[in-house]
Amino acid sequence: MGNQHGAAVELAPLQSYDEAVEWINGLIPFGIRPGLERIEGMLEQLGNPERRLKFIHVAGTNGKGSTCAFLTEVLLQSGYSVGTFTSPYITKFTNRFQYNGEDIPEETLLKLANKLYPLVQEMAATDLGSPTMFEVSTALAILYYAVDSVPDVVVWETGLGGRMDVTNVVHPVISVITNIGMDHTDILGETISEIATEKAGIIKPGVPVVSAVTQPEAIKVLKETAERNRSTLYLAGETFSYERTGGNEEGQTFHFTGPFRSLDIGITLQGDHQCANAACAMMSVELLRHYMAFVIEEDNLKKGFHATQWAGRLEQVSSSPRIVLDGAHNPEGAETLAKSLPKVYKYRKLNLMMGMLANKHHEPYLKHILPIVDTLILTEPDFRRKMDAKALGDIVEQLREKYAKPSLQIIIEQDWKNALEMLKSRTEAEDLGVVSGTLYLIADVRSNLLGLSDSEKGW
Repeated sequence: MGNQHGAAVELAPLQSYDEAVEWINGLIPFGIRPGLERIEGMLEQLGNPERRLKFIHVAGTNGKGSTCAFLTEVLLQSGYSVGTFTSPYITKFTNRFQYNGEDIPEETLLKLANKLYPLVQEMAATDLGSPTMFEVSTALAILYYAVDSVPDVVVWETGLGGRMDVTNVVHPVISVITNIGMDHTDILGETISEIATEKAGIIKPGVPVVSAVTQPEAIKVLKETAERNRSTLYLAGETFSYERTGGNEEGQTFHFTGPFRSLDIGITLQGDHQCANAACAMMSVELLRHYMAFVIEEDNLKKGFHATQWAGRLEQVSSSPRIVLDGAHNPEGAETLAKSLPKVYKYRKLNLMMGMLANKHHEPYLKHILPIVDTLILTEPDFRRKMDAKALGDIVEQLREKYAKPSLQIIIEQDWKNALEMLKSRTEAEDLGVVSGTLYLIADVRSNLLGLSDSEKGW
């Protein structure tokens, strides 16, 4: 028997890291299918490893990623071990699964993929159908954290929405809902209260909820859901508050007032919205400290907030010419970007290069951004669901008269590499170049400008 067993080991279905990633990405055609039966089935077969972990579950239209980054950094600085599961990734598949700020090792990912492979094949043959790429990634993350790295806390970002999102299979210690805006309306609903209802789906019985949601109709949904679940809602503007106190090109400061103490906090991430995200993270940290016996000293806390970096969000990646990347890809993101650029940077002309996916709300996005742009370069991300640059140009032409500067120059260049060269050559010393739109474009431009070789593609 020994020999047979040896042969079986050698015949692991996936032989290399690349093969494992290819297999997981190959599940993409199954799409994002709402529902938790497949992930619950897989976890049950694995013995429900997720029950051994403490999760902070983060949902929201924008700001999920940076809130996760703040939480991770503050906990790390305070001496805790932290798993961070986020999506979509900026440069490499392993970025999704981090432990103490480091990506999952390629050989660990391969080992865990081989563990999941037979379960996925087995399920594909049932009425439930094959688990999706995101379901397999989520199961892989749970295995990595529950079995391999075993962190004190897992910072857990939702994939899409909340209620029926695959990540909602866990029972967290804190739920965070950063904000609500119009994104993925094809799946989550057309109104703020419908979208709020989806996000509020991560509220669990008795688990505290932290949120910086502002719209009255969204607040109503959160309050009702929290009450039904007997969960305490910590809401910005009511239970805690934050006020921006200053800022320059290096960063900004805000004053946090919470139920347990108030504090001045400095961050290097730019834009008013990052104060809201940091305040949500701060309120969550206060709950860990106050109710879960976490020891988080003030100097470590401040160090953590200040050290937090977040790739591709108002991130300056080149100084001559000055080029800033921002993954604003929905109307709220564009509004924030349009407010933040003139506030943070001094410039003569603003040159903006953008590329989008085909399923987004482009008109409201353009209405926010067009008034501040001098040269607009429309391009396409290297991705199958891309929006045609010429079609984007047609929308701009319709909005031009009402929203744009009379002198606005529009350039259509489908190849993003050529578009980037144009942006570089047109951005003079006093100007600012900005690349915005879908993260798939941002990821490629970032790798190109920073000379990163390991650029794998997101989905």
